Amino acid sequence: MKALIISDSHGWTDKLEQLLDEKRNDVDQIFHCGDSELSPTQSPLKDVISVQGNCDIGQDFPEEWIEETDHGKMYFTHGHLYQVKSQLNSLVLRAEEVKADIACFGHTHVAVCFQEKGIVFINPGSIRLPSGRRDQTYCICELKKDLITVTYYTYDGQEMPELGGTFNRE
Repeated sequence: MKALIISDSHGWTDKLEQLLDEKRNDVDQIFHCGDSELSPTQSPLKDVISVQGNCDIGQDFPEEWIEETDHGKMYFTHGHLYQVKSQLNSLVLRAEEVKADIACFGHTHVAVCFQEKGIVFINPGSIRLPSGRRDQTYCICELKKDLITVTYYTYDGQEMPELGGTFNRE
């Protein structure tokens, strides 16, 4: 399975739609880790699985989403309910609880991926308001039987090899 993962687009309708239109045919599914500040029925999100962020008040998004794939379980949340700006322990515990192979989150606007306790954690960063670097980012995650590969890109499509990684399935 190949998934496009984005987060924290904060109302960026036209640019979000442009990015999704360009990538839609290259992936099996698109996920948004919250703070789109859009309605689930708005055009850019029409076939995107999205979770609710702290800025998505009043929208009908789930707080978390679990996607079962042929090669593992993916867990999605925005992260604000797990205090990811100050620590990741609560998120790690929740990912373990749902038996996730991959846990995706946003909220911090910081692009990062790492493996802990056999789970690959992915924050795609923000495609509108990045933190810690100037590049607006998203990522593509590819799940295979024995490997999980995460590749980060700038909004303009330039690969960022220093951010991604390939992880063995544990």
